[in-house]
Amino acid sequence: MQYNFKQYLFFFTLVIITFSSEAQLRDTAKWKALFAVGINYPTTDGFVTGSYAQSVNFPTVNLGVQHMFKSAYGVKLDYGFNRFKNHKDTPEFKLNYSRINAQFVYDPSNFIGFLPSRLRTVLHAGPGITFAKPLGILKENKQTFLNLLGGLEIHYAINEKVSLFTDIAYIYGVTSLDVYDPALNGLGAFNGSVFNLTFGLAVSLSGCQFCD
Repeated sequence: MQYNFKQYLFFFTLVIITFSSEAQLRDTAKWKALFAVGINYPTTDGFVTGSYAQSVNFPTVNLGVQHMFKSAYGVKLDYGFNRFKNHKDTPEFKLNYSRINAQFVYDPSNFIGFLPSRLRTVLHAGPGITFAKPLGILKENKQTFLNLLGGLEIHYAINEKVSLFTDIAYIYGVTSLDVYDPALNGLGAFNGSVFNLTFGLAVSLSGCQFCD
């Protein structure tokens, strides 16, 4: 009788630990903070004729908070900052490109059988608003317009709380140079789209605070 009791106790303890561990893992994915830094390429058709930026610009900085409703899908609110600089063949200018986006997040990793357990892929997309502001004497050429963002993240988990990731994203400007006020000097104005490549860190804000 005592032997059977010990067996049952061991069994139920094991079950509780297993479910507790799984719950902790799910909790750690529920809320995350994301920080990434990288480079950008603004499309040439976003500038007035005779003006365009360098092919590779630095920095690009992204800050975000992500909430997963289920293991496969959730939402993210993030802020991005890009700096563009003129190509050497065009008149000199610098431009700050900032954006705020609300995005839908989808993680298909559990349906992709060949991925290692530490590796995850995350698709994200959603609308936002862009603030384009040239610097210096061109600062009056600032613009505000809508954007649509889509991207792919690849995460590598260091542990339950922290992962490294890279993000490839395309930000489409829902606007046109036709709406730009021709009374202003067009140099430095930007109504186009942007490609971003960033590398960053995702940190859990929920659950498992004392994981190893």
